[in-house]
Amino acid sequence: MTAPTHAFLTARLPAYDLAVTAVSAFTSAANALRVQAGLPPHSSTVQPERIAASFSGDRVFRRDGEPVTAFAELSGFFETADGWIRTHANYPHHRVRLLSALGLTDECDRDRFARHVATLSAAHVEDLAAANGAIAVRVRTEREWASSEPGTAAASGDLVTTDARPDRGDPGVSGTATAPLAGVRVLDLTRVIAGPVASRALALLGAEVLRIDPPQLPEIGWQHLENGQGKRSALLDLRDGRELERFRDLLARADVLLTGYRPGALEALTGDPAETRPGLIHGRVCAWGRRGPWASSRGFDSIVQAASGVALIEGDGCPGALPAQVLDHASGYLLASGVIDALALRRDDGAGRDVDVSLARTAAWLLAAPGRNAAPPPARLPGPDTVVTHGAITTARPPIAEFADYPFPARTWGTDAPSW
Repeated sequence: MTAPTHAFLTARLPAYDLAVTAVSAFTSAANALRVQAGLPPHSSTVQPERIAASFSGDRVFRRDGEPVTAFAELSGFFETADGWIRTHANYPHHRVRLLSALGLTDECDRDRFARHVATLSAAHVEDLAAANGAIAVRVRTEREWASSEPGTAAASGDLVTTDARPDRGDPGVSGTATAPLAGVRVLDLTRVIAGPVASRALALLGAEVLRIDPPQLPEIGWQHLENGQGKRSALLDLRDGRELERFRDLLARADVLLTGYRPGALEALTGDPAETRPGLIHGRVCAWGRRGPWASSRGFDSIVQAASGVALIEGDGCPGALPAQVLDHASGYLLASGVIDALALRRDDGAGRDVDVSLARTAAWLLAAPGRNAAPPPARLPGPDTVVTHGAITTARPPIAEFADYPFPARTWGTDAPSW
């Protein structure tokens, strides 16, 4: 495969090809749904700049014209006694766990953290983090990951897996050509990037999306503004009995549930969602897949890049990174496409379905894809026509050129009522 001639999302690995594959899967699923409902399909024009802007949302985001820093002080690569690790501590509770895992105090800064880690082996840091619910992985080569038990498990199965359940429910309603998901209710319990990208994509096609967050774990402010377009945002503490009942009432009237929990975590808190809402489409995204020794481990795009070999491929003598959080964004569009396909199938048989994607499986696709470039040019940021400004906030336009913007800008986090 010839490397793309454009200057967006360029990397040694075919990151742009992955982005186009994921967005194309989403638009194809939407058109199949339109045709099923007797509606005319949309023609979709691939515009590299629009796709790159959307996938580089953190880099093009502006508040009062100023950019943001995507990673916190203790997030990033650190050299160890025998290699490298990558950490993720963007959320305050992740920072606390990471420092606690390594026996460090909350006053620890990046320099002190780096000096401490440099005395330890990478595997030891990874083990300490895993044992304490923190997020740090050893940077591996592509071959090391592929031959490991978690790497083998992560690469197995389809890019999007869909499993039908025996429960039956309301088959749903038909929307319009512009909004084929009008009338579809989506309950969104995802955070960070991949899941919110999926729910934002569903909102773009007319779905009513209600995002629910726990009040004790605030979302990163700019991150919500960057990927919260087209959704309402409410708070519920599912550990509280009355609020759990409110959630179950919402779930009973939802068509789609999106979650980013580790396998089994939601069920332990709320019970089986399908028992509350027969015929539910449950879209699930996780870091490492639902099988294998890392199935219950935490992870993010940058962490999967580090563990899977992507970081060393993209680096020069030390680990590097893709030009955007491509695994997150691609997984989000793949999840949205699978949910739409499941909704189409439900119109025929009324059956509920589980739809799964994982960042590690998406990474496996990228690592196996042809079209590597040994000397890519630097990735260039898209131009001003690919962004839109509402008040003080500038965000990327949708990656689909036929849509100039999302239905409405992100609302203030947690300020909507938890109701349909």
